[in-house]
Amino acid sequence: MDIDPQVLALLKQRLDEAERNIQYVRQTLESGDEGIATRSAVEVTELAPGERIVEGVFDGQNMQGTDGEAYPVPPNYASKSKLVEGDVLKLTIGVDGSFVYKQIRPVERERHVGRLVVDEQGNFGVMVADTTYKVLLASVTFYRAEQGDEVTILLPKHGQAEWGAVEHVIHAAVVS
Repeated sequence: MDIDPQVLALLKQRLDEAERNIQYVRQTLESGDEGIATRSAVEVTELAPGERIVEGVFDGQNMQGTDGEAYPVPPNYASKSKLVEGDVLKLTIGVDGSFVYKQIRPVERERHVGRLVVDEQGNFGVMVADTTYKVLLASVTFYRAEQGDEVTILLPKHGQAEWGAVEHVIHAAVVS
């Protein structure tokens, strides 16, 4: 059976998202936090009429909501907050349609150092050993990073990731 490479990539992405959601549920159960339902009920009662709250898992660019929808996370917020795949977010959707995100449960992280690279389409990534992790353009521009710079990224400690969060950049020395 031949599977279109794009479909295969999408299936792998959905499988990774499902694994992160399972990890979130396990962490919640293992934490023994029995007040979760109570706190959620309190939060809902404090909402203005017409506002909604959705929780979900960050996938590198979007929040995959527990309602099955994907919600775009502003790149500047993701970059500034150093969000990592698997982080649990809470999204408050205002009556006026505004989105307000809050990180409510970060995953365990580990640091990796690599070199900033650019692919054929002009997308930035950080090459660590033999793996390239995508990074947000907002992070690259904020740090004024350039191809070849040494970059420290944050990755989830458990599981695989496609995206890394830029923590630091050490600019390559200019040789004249």
